[in-house]
Amino acid sequence: MALSARRRRAVQAARSAGRSAGVDALLITHLPDVRWLSGFTGSNAALLLTVPKSRPAKAVLFTDGRYTAQAKAETPGTRVVIAQKNAALAACEWLVEAKIRRCGFDDDNTTVASLKQMRTAIPKKRRAMLQPVGALVSELRWVKDADEIAKMRRAAALGCQLFEEILGLMEPGMTENAVAADLEYRARLAGAEAMSFPTIVASGERSALPHGKASAAKLPRRGFVTLDFGVVLDGYCSDMTRTVQMGRASDEERAVYDAVLAAQEAGVAAVRSGVTGGEVDEAGRAVLRTAKLDKWFTHSTGHGVGLEIHEGPRLGAKQKQKLEPGMVVTIEPGVYMPGRFGVRIEDMVLVTASGGEILTPCTKAWIEL
Repeated sequence: MALSARRRRAVQAARSAGRSAGVDALLITHLPDVRWLSGFTGSNAALLLTVPKSRPAKAVLFTDGRYTAQAKAETPGTRVVIAQKNAALAACEWLVEAKIRRCGFDDDNTTVASLKQMRTAIPKKRRAMLQPVGALVSELRWVKDADEIAKMRRAAALGCQLFEEILGLMEPGMTENAVAADLEYRARLAGAEAMSFPTIVASGERSALPHGKASAAKLPRRGFVTLDFGVVLDGYCSDMTRTVQMGRASDEERAVYDAVLAAQEAGVAAVRSGVTGGEVDEAGRAVLRTAKLDKWFTHSTGHGVGLEIHEGPRLGAKQKQKLEPGMVVTIEPGVYMPGRFGVRIEDMVLVTASGGEILTPCTKAWIEL
C-alpha cells in the first residue's frame, strides 16, 4: 500500500526542506512529526528520511517489538525496523552503515541527554554527521491542508457541543473536578481519543488563575467560572475557553467581561494572511489598554494548534512571524485579578487569504447560571 497523497506531500516538503538545509538525511524523533510524516501513532519511534540527489529516496521507521503489527499497518510505503534497543540509537547505527555524511536533527526538541546518547552509536570521527536544523519538520506542520482542517473542524465542533451540554449541569456546590469529569466523560462517549490538555475549571477567586486546573473547590453561588478545554480527534487537537457567571454579577464583573470580549473579537478581526503575530496581539491588547485593564493581561494572545495543543506560530508582543492561509491559531485574551476574579475567552481561528474563520462558533454572549 502506498503513502496517502497528504503524507506524500508532507514527505516531499520535508525532503525539500532538508535539501535547503544542506543535509543528506533527516532524523525525526519528535513524535508528532513522526506521525505527520509516516502515520505511526506509537509512543516510541524514530523516522529516517533520506534526502537524495540521485539515489532512490528511503523512509525507515524504527520502533520496538510492542508495535510490530501496528507500525506495519499504520505506515504504508515505509520500511519498518523493529529495534532491540532505543529507536534513535538504531537509527544512528543505520546512518553509519548507509554512509550518510550529513544528517539533520531537530535540536529544538532533542534534549542534551538524548543527543549524547545518539552519538554513542556513531564512531567519534563521524559524529559531526549529526547537524542541527531546528524544528524544520514541526514548522512545516503549521500550515494545514484540507484534510487536516476538516479533522480540526470536527474536534472544534465537539468542543462546542460539550460546552453547551455542560452548561445545563453546572450548579452551585458542584466541585470543579465533577464538572471536568462530566465533560471528559461526555467527550470520550462522543468519540474523543483524549483531552488536548488537563481540563481547566476555575471558579470564584480561582478564575484569576490562568491555568487553574480543576480542583476540589466548589462552584460559588455568585462568581465567574472559566472553562478551558479541548479534545483530540484523529490526532488533532481543539482548544476553547468560555467564562460564565454563577448568579448575579456586579457591574465591575460585567464591565470586565465585556472588555475581554471586545479584545477577543478585535484579535479575531485582525487575523488574516500576511499579518504578524505581534500585530494580532496588539489588536486585542489595545482594547484592554483603553479600558485600563491591560496590566491584568499576563500572557500572549494565542498560539498555533494541530497535532500538538501548543505549536507555532505564536501570537505575542513583537512576534514577527507572518500568518499564512491554512494556519490554525487561538485568540485568547484574558484579565486576571488575583484574589478576586478572572475572565478569558478563546476561539480557534483558521487563517484564510481574506481573514480568519472561527472554528469554535458557540456563544460568547454573557451567561448567568
